[in-house]
Amino acid sequence: MPSSKALIRRPSPRLAEGLVTHVERRPVDTGAALAQWEAYAEALRENGWETVETEPADDCPDGVFVEDTVVMFRNVALIARPGAESRRPETTAVEESLARLGCSVNWVWEPGTLDGGDVLKIGDTVYVGRGGRTNAAGVQQLRAAFEPLGARVVPVPVSKVLHLKSAVTALPDGTVIGYEPLVEQISLFPRFLPVPEESGAHVVLLGGGKLLMAASAPKTAELFKDLGYVPVLVDISEFEKLEGCVTCLSVRLRDLHT
Repeated sequence: MPSSKALIRRPSPRLAEGLVTHVERRPVDTGAALAQWEAYAEALRENGWETVETEPADDCPDGVFVEDTVVMFRNVALIARPGAESRRPETTAVEESLARLGCSVNWVWEPGTLDGGDVLKIGDTVYVGRGGRTNAAGVQQLRAAFEPLGARVVPVPVSKVLHLKSAVTALPDGTVIGYEPLVEQISLFPRFLPVPEESGAHVVLLGGGKLLMAASAPKTAELFKDLGYVPVLVDISEFEKLEGCVTCLSVRLRDLHT
């Protein structure tokens, strides 16, 4: 049976110091961010997901973006080696949490770098962004870890945004969605649907046609409604100031042995 656990991590009190690369720095309200994170976690639970909170990383401003610390394929966890050196301490507690959940654990080793936000899985196809945070050695190690399990790894160039999943995610039927000005080599995706808002490019598949997405993309939400999906909107505006989106605030564990 598919599992429905979601790994999350509470925001650091130092969240406002988080890294920014493709946007101008704006003040972050850490109190508001905590409230938004709690509402995000509640939205997961209300839609059938069991949240598993990993150990806080209060000295890591970006630790709340837990998706970047690991890539899951089936029951195998590939612990990332973040491209930003300041983020590498974030992985230890995540590795421990996943081991307790029964995952088989592998690691990305130097000189490889890999951020989980650069990996988009659609069935057995694993798209991996090759750009600022994930290097060629990281892609090679991901390929070595997952291809023996049946994955087909497709590298995708990323230069206009922080991570691949800052530009594209996918609908339940496998259609890749993205804000077209930020997507490179659309031809790599068999089916592509442009969306009218940048933050509309990010969805978390909750099951049953429900899509967790940012409240900042109302036009895209209407588009998805017209396609027969059910948008579940959450306000993550404080995290968007740090190039965060709905995908990077959790790791969805769909294939644990249960």
